[in-house]
Amino acid sequence: MSQIGKTYSFEIQGQEVTIETGKLATQADGSVVVKCNGMMLLATSVSAKSAKEGIDFMPLTVDYREKFSAAGRFPGGFLKRETRPSDSEILTSRLIDRALRPLFPEDYHADTQVLVSLISSDGETMPDAFACLAASASIAVSDIPFQEPISEVRVARIDGALKVNPTKSELESEGRDIDIMVAATANSIVMVEGEMTEISEAEMLDAIKVAHDAIKIQCDAQVKLAEMIGGIPTKREYSHETHDIELKDAVMAVCHDNCYDLAKKGTSKKERSEGFKAIREEYKATLSEEQLAGNESLIDTYFHDVEKVAVRKMILEDRTRLDGRNLDEIRAIWSEVDYLPMTHGSAIFTRGETQSLTSVTLGSKLDEQNIDGAMGKGSEKFILHYNFPPFSVGEARPMRGTSRREVGHGNLALRALKPMIPSGQDNPYTIRIMSDILESNGSSSMATVCAGSMALMDTGIKIKKAVSGIAMGLITDGKNFAVLSDILGDEDHLGDMDFKVTGTQDGITACQMDIKVGGLSYEIMEQALAQSKEGRLHILGEMNKTITEAREDYKPHVPRMVQMTIPGEFIGAVIGPGGKIIQEIQAETETTITIEEIDKKGVIDISSANKDGIDAALARIKGIVAQPEIGEIYKGKVKSIQSYGAFVEVLPGKDGLLHVSEIDWKRVNDVNEYLKEGEIVEVKLVDIDSKTGKMKLSRKVLLPKPEAAN
Repeated sequence: MSQIGKTYSFEIQGQEVTIETGKLATQADGSVVVKCNGMMLLATSVSAKSAKEGIDFMPLTVDYREKFSAAGRFPGGFLKRETRPSDSEILTSRLIDRALRPLFPEDYHADTQVLVSLISSDGETMPDAFACLAASASIAVSDIPFQEPISEVRVARIDGALKVNPTKSELESEGRDIDIMVAATANSIVMVEGEMTEISEAEMLDAIKVAHDAIKIQCDAQVKLAEMIGGIPTKREYSHETHDIELKDAVMAVCHDNCYDLAKKGTSKKERSEGFKAIREEYKATLSEEQLAGNESLIDTYFHDVEKVAVRKMILEDRTRLDGRNLDEIRAIWSEVDYLPMTHGSAIFTRGETQSLTSVTLGSKLDEQNIDGAMGKGSEKFILHYNFPPFSVGEARPMRGTSRREVGHGNLALRALKPMIPSGQDNPYTIRIMSDILESNGSSSMATVCAGSMALMDTGIKIKKAVSGIAMGLITDGKNFAVLSDILGDEDHLGDMDFKVTGTQDGITACQMDIKVGGLSYEIMEQALAQSKEGRLHILGEMNKTITEAREDYKPHVPRMVQMTIPGEFIGAVIGPGGKIIQEIQAETETTITIEEIDKKGVIDISSANKDGIDAALARIKGIVAQPEIGEIYKGKVKSIQSYGAFVEVLPGKDGLLHVSEIDWKRVNDVNEYLKEGEIVEVKLVDIDSKTGKMKLSRKVLLPKPEAAN
């Protein structure tokens, strides 16, 4: 066994986790392998030694990828290699990125790349729960500037007990009602994201505290690992920003009061943007060409700082908002359903200057989304897509495909609504929700949740309860703080927290929290949750003014769907050789039919816009699977005529003998005088041979019996 490298091991709720460094990818600035059971992640961090000219932000790239070879599987598709990241990989990348980004120094602008790869998978240990640990550890053993180690864990409540980093099987348990990812340093929470089944605010805080206890162990492990390689690495020296302190002070002195006064006016987004721009340009107009030369970008940077200081001071001191609202006040709301006549369901939800136009499409099992990943295959019958076109914020920019942000916001809205979607025979449909953001000034993902809930009702899907969402913000100077309900885009940008909470009238269904400052107390989180509940219930009340429950029936152009269950042994009979029978039924009835085996039973979905077609398909299938019963009367087709009687098909594929003596009470000399091939005749099943299964039919017992025959 090779002794190259250093390893440090620790336990979290009985699971041993090992971090190894110095063995793989040693040319990276930092690299580690994190192992738990049969799962292994390789994380590398590399940062350029200097920043590019004109860069005033942190150019961080985080990518998480799963290798199919890790699970001993081939990728699906023609190429047989990993290509673009899947949605689940993008979502994990975002979880890592959002946790790491706030902890780089504000003035560090060198290109930095963090790559995390799943290189071994046991199919049960969830790699996304360890990805941030691996990413942070790779930075901890490098000289890349970073404030302090960070880590992330998943916490789930299963059958009433909170568990850290549960297995895949445990997460799939029907007893799970909490599933959240929490990122934190040893001292403060940085990020929370997850889904719940109508839990209380107190229960959510309990889960976060359990997660933080585990994260403290993982942060300490990173420090111990760094010490093992010769002490915590000295972080590199850098100088990525050049400042003019006199100019900075001058911009603050001249512009602050004007920015403060504008912030207090309670203007719209457009008016406010134009107002701040005018103040900046007025200041520039007071400077000579020599003073402006080479300083315009610095002036823009310093003016942004002034704007931030003025807005934050106004909120903390005056306890009012940029648009004139109180701290806990929700913007004006209007909504409408059934706006799009030919969709299966639609809704508009507008809150302030944020608007979502959402539609719902219903489909069959054939429309389910197939999932093929290193952690396994599957399908999803509830899909939500979120689109954020540039015109929604008044911009003209190229559209280059779905962004990571769109994937992330769509996933949050999906998780918010999913617990309220009926399952089984209560909902045989595959559902696709599509939200187009037409205007945006904060909380567009929460507008998607509200519009999606109403559009589902407009469709006729009997969702369990309506769901609303709200985004909470925070402004704090370390001593004083203000929690803001239903934040604007500027309040998000200039503030210290973006905390999105969704739920029904009875509890939380999903959340996403990003914190931009350290030391956020549980007291502030508790107030934010309590305030979010009030706002969420207010929004539900506004939604109820438009629609309170699902339509009684689907719209005329919605494909109808019926689900039926048959014994497993009849699946082959319904499908037929090479699919012949089921294809014939679909063609003759103009329906779409799918069948799958679940728990040794056949579950059949029949869909069509024509109810008569569905009824006809149902009758055909019921006929195939029906068992003949003695004493039952059937209308059967005469299949063939013999000298001794006729064979009559009483059920599809099931013939019985109508003997010549059972055709009439009178003596029958010629069967052809009574019956013709293809004729429909009413007969009664009088007996079934217990050995051969042959059926004995009678026609005469259904006819009046002559007195002479008594």
